[in-house]
Amino acid sequence: MMAKKTKILITGANGLLGQKILTTLQNPIFSNLFEPIATARGEKRMQDSTPYYSLDIADDLALKSVIMESKPDIIIHTAAMTQVDQCELSPEECYKQNTQVVQNLHNLCKQNNIFLIHLSTDFIFDGEKGPYSEKDTPNPLSIYGDSKWKAEQILLNDTQFTQYAIIRTVLVYGVVADMSRSNIVLWVKNSLEQNKNIQVVDDQWRTPTLAEDLAMGCLLVAQKKATGIFHIAGSETLTPYQIAQKVALFFQLDTAYISRTDASQFSQPAKRPPKTGFNIEKAKKELGYSPTPFEEGLQVVAQQLKKQTIRL
Repeated sequence: MMAKKTKILITGANGLLGQKILTTLQNPIFSNLFEPIATARGEKRMQDSTPYYSLDIADDLALKSVIMESKPDIIIHTAAMTQVDQCELSPEECYKQNTQVVQNLHNLCKQNNIFLIHLSTDFIFDGEKGPYSEKDTPNPLSIYGDSKWKAEQILLNDTQFTQYAIIRTVLVYGVVADMSRSNIVLWVKNSLEQNKNIQVVDDQWRTPTLAEDLAMGCLLVAQKKATGIFHIAGSETLTPYQIAQKVALFFQLDTAYISRTDASQFSQPAKRPPKTGFNIEKAKKELGYSPTPFEEGLQVVAQQLKKQTIRL
């Protein structure tokens, strides 16, 4: 007799990470273990057979209804308001989407014995001394960072509820069908292909993360039901300027269009942490997580873009 599969519900299933998790779940190592359920705003973007609920995650009653109907064993919560400057300009909406939703999910998971995997960010740190480990103390500089840190605290402060993991990540890049938002790799590639001049900062440091790696990290946590905080990111600390240079060289594009600048030249509503990036030793040791080197990640992106072109 076949073992019963674990039901895993993904919020934000139309986003870059959400789609990558659904794709990774088709891998035999996971498809025999998990039965996916997808939720997101609007129409379903992925052409697969996963049961799908159109859901505004901030609608408490609708969220409860979907969870009671689908009865998941695990929820991977990827949905969030992630436009950092928009969060600064619309703080109420940001806290509603990023903090209040987690409070509701926490309550529902606690009542229904559901394991919750919550996605968080390097922007909970002030960037004074990255790369950061899971033991470092958050000190967010922006409304976005604060909304995500407050969401983490909801889980961390409830000693009665231990069935959760917090996965923090950094500067995720990759490609999926019907993307609503770009990311640094695609932005640089598309700009240079159109011979656009771009200014890129060289005084901030990040550990760029391939979306496939982050999806794998989420599912390794789900597979082990590993509790606590995990930093899941790439292994190389790079500035956006260095990233842009590497993207240009990889795709054989003209680096003359890339100008080096610093953060003081931009008047953005939200303050960015200068140096984040993550120490990922805990994830390597406890989960068997193994990130893709950045150049190999660009190869993955190139192959997927080629497939998309063939499909078109």
